[in-house]
Amino acid sequence: MDFKEVEEQSRTAVSEILKEARLKKGDIFVIGCSSSEILGDQIGTATNVDAAKAVYDGIIPVLKENGIFAAVQCCEHLNRALVVEREILDKYDFEQVNAIPQPNHAGGALGTVAYERFDDPILVESVKAKADAGIDIGGTMIGMHMHSVVVPMRISLRKIGAAPIICARHRPKYVGGQRAIYDENLM
Repeated sequence: MDFKEVEEQSRTAVSEILKEARLKKGDIFVIGCSSSEILGDQIGTATNVDAAKAVYDGIIPVLKENGIFAAVQCCEHLNRALVVEREILDKYDFEQVNAIPQPNHAGGALGTVAYERFDDPILVESVKAKADAGIDIGGTMIGMHMHSVVVPMRISLRKIGAAPIICARHRPKYVGGQRAIYDENLM
């Protein structure tokens, strides 16, 4: 596996998502990742920290450059808790939970890498469906972390490594029915 290519694919994907989703500083971007799927294996069967590091190195610097908060989803063994920077805890009124992600036990490879590399990492059980955009690498089911109206996004990439990706962004609900006029910038 060429992990440099995985890093570049990750960087390209997040850059395209940010451009199309029109996120602003302080928004939340959720990342779900199966390192097993990146390698072409079934989710949860071939955890690979090097694949997770490549995804991290591709995505997190782009988010930081744009002032977007990352929320890295852990695996189902931690109930899909999320690794976030402590600085968003109070801003969004999230509640910290007590667990340290591990690559082969509970948490997954990317959750572990994020916990090791974030400046001041903590786990939260939920981001209270406040994520504004995200990427699901390998079918990890990030939808529970998104706002109630989520729009799937098509970008130039369909996979990172061997893992299929699904990209999404939030948009405000349409209200008012057929007579309403909508703001094109929010669509």
